[in-house]
Amino acid sequence: MTDHKDGPVLIETDAPARQSPADAPPVPEPDAGLPEPAAMQIAARLAARKPSRLGRWFWGLLLTLMGFAVSVAAWQFVTDLLDRNPVLGLVATVLVLAFVFVLAAVALRELAAFARLRRVDRLQEAAEAALSADDLSAARGVLTSLDRLYRNRDDLRWARERISERAPEVFDGDGLIGLAETELMVPLDAAARREVEAAARQVATVTAIVPLALADVAVALTANIRMIRRIAEIYGGRAGTLGSWRLTRAVMTHLVATGAVAVGDDMIGSLAGGSVLSKLSRRFGEGVVNGALTARVGVAAMEVCRPLPFTREKRPSVTRLVQRALAGLFDRS
Repeated sequence: MTDHKDGPVLIETDAPARQSPADAPPVPEPDAGLPEPAAMQIAARLAARKPSRLGRWFWGLLLTLMGFAVSVAAWQFVTDLLDRNPVLGLVATVLVLAFVFVLAAVALRELAAFARLRRVDRLQEAAEAALSADDLSAARGVLTSLDRLYRNRDDLRWARERISERAPEVFDGDGLIGLAETELMVPLDAAARREVEAAARQVATVTAIVPLALADVAVALTANIRMIRRIAEIYGGRAGTLGSWRLTRAVMTHLVATGAVAVGDDMIGSLAGGSVLSKLSRRFGEGVVNGALTARVGVAAMEVCRPLPFTREKRPSVTRLVQRALAGLFDRS
């Protein structure tokens, strides 16, 4: 056996070889994801949440009991005042009767608002049925209903006259509905888009500026209810207080069920891109996202309140609406 004293000595061990710094895994970067739209998510869930049967019974009985107690107290007050001073008692009687008359007028207005909303719903269903079957007679019935719906609108008088002139030249249901959409819905769509942009701008600004915890939620819910009510009025719905809440619940329920209150990469990426949002603060990012979701609610409200479905005209783009709403509020590169 030869002893190699002058050569290198190699010692084998089971330890792994030392890695090069180039082979080390990269350091994880901070989460640069998009901020969650907490205000709009909470507002949507609050508006879409359906009360339980026990809750409906509770609030119904509570309101009935309070109304009964107020009525008995008012009656007792008027009768006692009539016994003590007939003149003052007569004045109190007139005031109470006037208040009851105003309450009845408010109730009638709410009932009329519900009836008008149902009328728009039936008109939308009839238009969809006429389009699916390409029924000319059904389409003519839809045009007649549209003319009755907007007969008191001076801003649509010229459009109605153009439809009445050109309708005899169209001999298919699809073309007739498309004519009505082109002449009547285009100006109404433009007004509805302006309402959506204003609401998205308000929600985004308040979310970005106001630091209070629940202020952004209250503003988001209030702005969305006002926006939905204005959109219904533009399309002829004229929703009252209860009708506005009904429309809001319908729109929010649809958005929550379809997952539209979650942040979508397609919308946010095309809206501003990660490079711009990364330059903004977290609060400004939440404002952009809440404004975008408000625009989603507005587009859904347009689809619900519009008497005719979108056929020839394109459905409004959420990205474009938010870009127009936030123009000048945030610096874009």
